[in-house]
Amino acid sequence: MCQICCPSPSNSHDEIDCCLCGAPTTQAAFARIEADLNRRAMLGGLAAVVGLYAGFGLASKPARAQTPGRPLLLTNLRYFNGHDLSLIQGREILIEGGRITGLPAAGQGPTEAERIDCGGRAVIPGLIDAHWHSTLVGVTQMQAMTADIGFVHLMAGREAGATLLRGFTTVRDTGGPAFGLKLAIDRGALPGPRILASGAMISQTSGHGDFRMTSELPRADGDLSYSERVGVVAIADGRAEVLRRTREQLMKGASQIKIMAGGGVTSLYDPLESLQFTEDEMRAAVEAAEDWGTYVCAHVYTPKGIQRALRAGVKSIEHGQLADLETVRLMRDMGAWWSIQPFLADEDSNPSSDPRQNAKRQEVSVGTVQAFEMGRTVGVNMAFGTDILMNPTGASSQGRQLAKLTRFMPPLEALRMATGAAGDLLALSGERSGYDGQLGVIAEGAMADLLVVESDPEAGLDWLDTPEQSLAMIVKGGAVVKDQL
Repeated sequence: MCQICCPSPSNSHDEIDCCLCGAPTTQAAFARIEADLNRRAMLGGLAAVVGLYAGFGLASKPARAQTPGRPLLLTNLRYFNGHDLSLIQGREILIEGGRITGLPAAGQGPTEAERIDCGGRAVIPGLIDAHWHSTLVGVTQMQAMTADIGFVHLMAGREAGATLLRGFTTVRDTGGPAFGLKLAIDRGALPGPRILASGAMISQTSGHGDFRMTSELPRADGDLSYSERVGVVAIADGRAEVLRRTREQLMKGASQIKIMAGGGVTSLYDPLESLQFTEDEMRAAVEAAEDWGTYVCAHVYTPKGIQRALRAGVKSIEHGQLADLETVRLMRDMGAWWSIQPFLADEDSNPSSDPRQNAKRQEVSVGTVQAFEMGRTVGVNMAFGTDILMNPTGASSQGRQLAKLTRFMPPLEALRMATGAAGDLLALSGERSGYDGQLGVIAEGAMADLLVVESDPEAGLDWLDTPEQSLAMIVKGGAVVKDQL
């Protein structure tokens, strides 16, 4: 640091100095870096990088912030509250301090409020993707496994801003080193959605999260693969090791724990029908999570794998497209959540040249149609997610994936899966969520995450594929991050 330009840090963060080295904003950035390096969530160093960027004034800022001490009032609108399958009219939305503080009758809002006329447009809650990989969506699989981790984090930061502009104000991150990115977004250094991070995906040896090549076997005690060292996965075998790896993610700030309980589509070495982790191993993760007031979600597709996970106490089944009717009823009876994605054999499928992966993908796509039908008929708690993974060109399909649900249900029911229902799922994290407020709904006391849309959400959801035109306004935590009104 240049002591000649600035011998002591300034207390003001708003002054501008022509010398970036000694500028108060840079001094503040360095102070944040020093503090953040002592935080448990900063093991990867990402927040130090983005904090420095913010210090230099390179971070994006909201299009319009709420005037201090003055509430914001959205008028001339109809809204979907996130649960009821109809649009509500004759009300206004009052926002103060990042929350919805009232839903007064039209024309009855406080006179001192700053008004935004929505022109009769529909307003919906900010969208929630319940199965997202913040640090792994914007890079290819080769980059994720071999590139400098700093590059991976910076690409994740760029993708976070794009995610928010697609209308997704919250994501549940189901695997990857997202703690630094979450902290940077929460501090306002970067634009992006709220992140409920799982941390490293916990996998058994040979499981869906074991990305090693067979040439790296056998594993010596204490030897960690690259993906383990950077926090993408944590390989654990046996109750004691599962407890250790689970507790490590909780120590880093995990909102929930993600385990791999069955085979996957993209992995080469584990068959789709394989069972992964014994019931006792899974129960170890569940017990550790429950001790911290949160829960475990599990990657699994098949009936046997789902049933084992449920018996162990897993609260959220990720994927599950190959479930049978008995298993779906068990999910309902045990009050579990089904975090399901529209895995269909279409242009949005993750690309692959391997015939084994393509065969598994086709099997899952056939099961997807039946899974949605059974879930709705039986009455399982269902939440929407995408699981776009290591596919930079596919990230922009996030909204389109939600629109695909109208193949199985009416538009507002599909929206509920990505708003009110998903918010109920995220609430299972309790205090570990990191956010104090209800998500996914337009209700008094809820977080002020809102989208003003140009189209009629009751008629269809195709507009989700063109957010740059269809989203007239995006509000996150009471701050207007996009305004085309």
